[in-house]
Amino acid sequence: MHTQQALDALAGLAQKSRLAIFRHLVELGPEGACPGDLGEALGITATTLSFHLKTLLQAGLIDAEQNGRSITYRANFAAMQGLVGYLTENCCGGDSARCAPTPAVAARRG
Repeated sequence: MHTQQALDALAGLAQKSRLAIFRHLVELGPEGACPGDLGEALGITATTLSFHLKTLLQAGLIDAEQNGRSITYRANFAAMQGLVGYLTENCCGGDSARCAPTPAVAARRG
């Protein structure tokens, strides 16, 4: 991932509703969801949801698949992994043996 792609992805996530949409799509996995289900699950109106989905699409964080008159949105897991990889690429100066999860991360895993 290049710096501009990382900036676009981070900007796409830098809003409460968009972050919630993205996290929900990640939870749903490859099955994804249609806008109606997303709006209902997250309490977001159709107009607002459409705006946020467009932003996430432009950031490359989600994909949309047209099925007749319906659209299914899915998290773009490759983009998510690319962003995490970009952010952690030089963690601890490249010495992964020095890197350890923080207590908060370890507690969530356990």
